[in-house]
Amino acid sequence: QVQLQESGPGLVKPSQTLSLTCTVSGGSITTNYYYWSWIRQPPGKGLEWIGYIDYSGSTSYSPSLKSRTSISRDTSKNQFTLHLSSVTPEATGVYYCAKGYQLPDVWGPGTQVTVSS
Repeated sequence: QVQLQESGPGLVKPSQTLSLTCTVSGGSITTNYYYWSWIRQPPGKGLEWIGYIDYSGSTSYSPSLKSRTSISRDTSKNQFTLHLSSVTPEATGVYYCAKGYQLPDVWGPGTQVTVSS
């Protein structure tokens, strides 16, 4: 059974880069046709899809965040990592990694990230 766990700093200063890693267990991130997404939820708002990296290493990002987002992977560690640059306090929220794209079927527990000086 696939499980995901987010990790990374809970506090980031404005203008810095937010970096979070998702560790996957119970399955390989290179399994054919699997997509691995990052999703966030600002306080009091709905879920926002950030982007994904797929089984081949190809990526896709939300148009509104594309210029500041990159997702990479380390297949030896079965991890994928989100980098979001030039963050503002509006980037504060709970960040989730998930398996899947349009309808993720497995989610990590989420990690709170606060952007503040």
